[in-house]
Amino acid sequence: MAMKIRLARGGSKKRPFYRVVAADSRMARDGRFIEKLGTYNPLLPKDSEERVKLDMERVQYWLGEGAQPTDRVSRFLEAAGVLEKKERANMKKAVPGKKAQERAEEKAAKAAAAANAPAEEAPVEEAAAAEE
Repeated sequence: MAMKIRLARGGSKKRPFYRVVAADSRMARDGRFIEKLGTYNPLLPKDSEERVKLDMERVQYWLGEGAQPTDRVSRFLEAAGVLEKKERANMKKAVPGKKAQERAEEKAAKAAAAANAPAEEAPVEEAAAAEE
């Protein structure tokens, strides 16, 4: 049986509250679980001790049994010092597409050209004013 340590959602609409549970990976997100290991309340401030509560003894037991924590739960465990911090892939989802990058480069080139053009014309105008 593939075990997961994951979040099971509770709470009402727009007021999330999660239980950290050990469950069979084939069960539904909010479905049957084997043991409740803690809670997570995302509505509390990040520095609050009540935001994430875990029974570390039971978490250690389930990790020893081969349970795999989900990404969010592994972040909680890393913050608690149970797991060592692992490198995550930065998916670069915020980077604009090729066409948007090309448009930005063209815009920057035009701005640079516009900034250089008055600077080049200024000495010519000064020289013309000096001749008069």
